Amino acid sequence: MSRIAGMFQRLGAEDRTALIPFVTAGDPSPEVTVPLMHRMVAAGADLIELGVPFSDPIADGPVIQRATERALARGVRLRDVLDMVRRFREQDSETPVVLMGYLNPIEIMGHGAFAAAAREAGVDGALVVDVPPEEGHDLVEALRAENLDLVYLLAPTSDGERIRRIGAVASGFVYYVSVKGVTGAGNLDVEGVAAKLAEIRARIDLPVGVGFGIKDADDAARVSAVADAVIVGSAIVGRIEQLADTPEQIPEVVAGFIAELRQAIDTASHA
Repeated sequence: MSRIAGMFQRLGAEDRTALIPFVTAGDPSPEVTVPLMHRMVAAGADLIELGVPFSDPIADGPVIQRATERALARGVRLRDVLDMVRRFREQDSETPVVLMGYLNPIEIMGHGAFAAAAREAGVDGALVVDVPPEEGHDLVEALRAENLDLVYLLAPTSDGERIRRIGAVASGFVYYVSVKGVTGAGNLDVEGVAAKLAEIRARIDLPVGVGFGIKDADDAARVSAVADAVIVGSAIVGRIEQLADTPEQIPEVVAGFIAELRQAIDTASHA
């Protein structure tokens, strides 16, 4: 059983919702990322989604785009991100790590070489934003060969056929984009999310995480009532941006926010 599947199985038995924070690797500097990952886990994160910096992050809003620019300016590339995961694994062998990014850096490395390097580093899966299910055969096969999960995005506009296609190739979990547009955009409609999740679960037998519109503990609590995982990105990356000039404060501030989210989710699940 993969670390991701094991995590969801354990949380399901405890009737708890997973908390998945997203941070951009190397933002605002490479030295911050690994200590930050550990602090987030200590504060209540169940899985870490680690963004791979890329020069054209089309699915990301301005907050994460700026984070990517800061990381790229410090020279952070895919191999550096894998090294960060490797160092994280020196102290944490349990928390799943999923890389989120775009296909171009993977293609430059080669699908097979990337999958092997990711497995060796301790990565558990990848979410590659710009690989639709009908075009991802080579990547799917490379990741499966290394027992890595491939996570896919679903959107409010995803119809039944699209959901079915993604269900045929996805593993680990699927990521439901709760609002139309880029990360950090829009207002959260939890009733609409619940209705779409019912449609997704009728076609896909995987846990469903919800993200893109969760800004605070109240949002996290409301989403946790309908989702298997609450995914928070821009709200965390925005806090990192505010502290870019005082990076030593980042782990404590982000951990405090993660703890607020964790408490709100757990309280809601036992209400």
